Amino acid sequence: MANLVIDAKGLACPMPIVKAKKGIDSLESGQIMELHTTDKGSMQDFQAWVRLSKHELIEAKEENGVFVFLVKKG
Repeated sequence: MANLVIDAKGLACPMPIVKAKKGIDSLESGQIMELHTTDKGSMQDFQAWVRLSKHELIEAKEENGVFVFLVKKG
């Protein structure tokens, strides 16, 4: 489903968001990026970043301590 998967597991904030921004900038409008992170603050931080950006958060979930976000590029 995702056009790009970013693995930011093991990285502390703000690195997952820095990697996500770099990744989403490489996509075309309408494409999907999937971000994986283990940073506890990322659930709040990443959702706030998506709200401030022009992108759409499709899904945010936790699976076995890994936070998974699906974002559609605006």
